[in-house]
Amino acid sequence: MNRDEKASTIEEIAAQIEAAEAIFAVDYRGISVPQAAELRAKLREADASFRIVKNRLTKIAAEKVGEQRLAELLQGPTALTFVRGDTAMAAKAISSFNKEHEVLTFKGGFMDELTLDEDRFKSIARLPSRDALNGQLAGIVASPLTGLVRGLGSMIQGLAIQLSQLQGQKEKEE
Repeated sequence: MNRDEKASTIEEIAAQIEAAEAIFAVDYRGISVPQAAELRAKLREADASFRIVKNRLTKIAAEKVGEQRLAELLQGPTALTFVRGDTAMAAKAISSFNKEHEVLTFKGGFMDELTLDEDRFKSIARLPSRDALNGQLAGIVASPLTGLVRGLGSMIQGLAIQLSQLQGQKEKEE
């Protein structure tokens, strides 16, 4: 890799670090090319990318954007997942992939200001996806409205029944 290619790679990694909401570091030893392609496809659905990085170039990129926490994760073979979308969905993709293939070792990561160890990562992976949480919120917000509509509907139905009974009594009296 010549000097220009290295500079270009540093710029790409720096841009990915800046754009990421969360970054997960894994030891990728033992992963095959087809398995890596499968993982990348799963992560794309979560608006995340999986990249095998050169530690030295990544350290330079991290320093360039002021991300000091990344340097300590860059020991040995390292692949980074840059999450731009749903962090829980990306963590689920990595966890489910690892349950199937058992080739990745979680090194650490961070999400905003929170540093992630393996337990925190697993906790994030167990969370519902952002879409599921939005659906639950919509259900909670709609629940009182649904009750109100049902209540008003039954009141109107009761009023209609009483009016029809009154009409029937009037017709009998005539």
